[in-house]
Parts: sequence; structure tokens; C-alpha cells
Amino acid sequence: MGRIIYLCGKSSSGKDTIFRELLKRGTCKLRTIVPYTTRPVRAGEKNGREYFFTNEEGFQKLLAQGKIIEHRAYDTIHGLWRYFTVDDGQIDLSKDDYIVIGTLEGYEKMRAYFGNESLLPVLIELDDGVRLQRALDRERRQKKPRYEEMCRRFLADSRDFCEEKIQEAGITRRFYNQKLITCLEEIETYIKGG
Repeated sequence: MGRIIYLCGKSSSGKDTIFRELLKRGTCKLRTIVPYTTRPVRAGEKNGREYFFTNEEGFQKLLAQGKIIEHRAYDTIHGLWRYFTVDDGQIDLSKDDYIVIGTLEGYEKMRAYFGNESLLPVLIELDDGVRLQRALDRERRQKKPRYEEMCRRFLADSRDFCEEKIQEAGITRRFYNQKLITCLEEIETYIKGG
């Protein structure tokens, strides 16, 4: 039986980098689950790689078809942005292990959908000051920086990843991403059951 390795953590904690590095190393033989979003494409992103980009109409159509596994909505200063996972044939736990990035709320919904034994949470943590600097550096690289949204997301993370919610989700193992190589090795050992 396959599992879904569920990477979660506050914004700019290094989830995307860890995700890419785990896939590049190939030692855990993980397939990807590409989530969907209604937010605008960022510089360097490609439809179908980081996300499937759609609009509110596309989201509502999938919802009406009963294909949405989990979803989150954020009322940003740029309007409503949705992030969601779709039962679109990407996931076959009878054959493969998968890796995905999401939120604590998304983790709990995926666990309810697939079963507790099918998900392995990987909570990534990093000093808030380092995260804020990374977020600022990333926004500066955008064609049209959205600093207000960056700040909203940073502040929302304090609520979304508070200790109470982490405990409610049943997550006990955490990975501190101060040194990427060390963090990756610890995560690989955890995934392999060591």
C-alpha cells in the first residue's frame, strides 16, 4: 500500500526546495501530486508543474462534479485565492508513494479522505526571521511584487501553525530546516521508516 508524504510548514520554510530535492535524489521513489489553484502564476512557475492554474469557474465545476478532495480559500488583498487537491486520476495508492505540499488543514482533510495510515506528515520549521527574509527576497524577484499579500500570509501562518493545531493534527515529528542537507537526510530516514 502506498503513502502520501505530506510536506507542510509556514511560508518560506523551504518546503518547495525540500520537495524538489527529495524528488531529485530519487532515493524514496516518490511521485508528485500536482494541486490546483486560482491564484495568479508566479514568475518561473509552469502550469501543471507547481500547480494546475484555473479560475473560480473551474473550481466550482470540479466541486459540482464531486472531484475535490480538500480545499482552502484565502481572502487576499487581491481577491479570493483557492488551493485544492482534485481526484483526477493522479493518485493510485495501490501502486505508488506520493509527495505533496500543503497546510495542516489540507493534511487533515487528505487523511480523512485516504485514511490515517495512508499519510505521513513532514512538518518543516525554520526561524521566523529567516522565513521573512526569504519571503521578501522571493517577492522582490516577481514582476509585480505583492508585499501586502506576503505580510498577510506571514501573519496568518502564526494562527494556521499554532501549537494547538499541530497537536490536533497528531503531528509529533518536526524537521528544522537550518541546514538543508541535514534536514533532507533526516526526512529521507523518516520516510524510509528508520
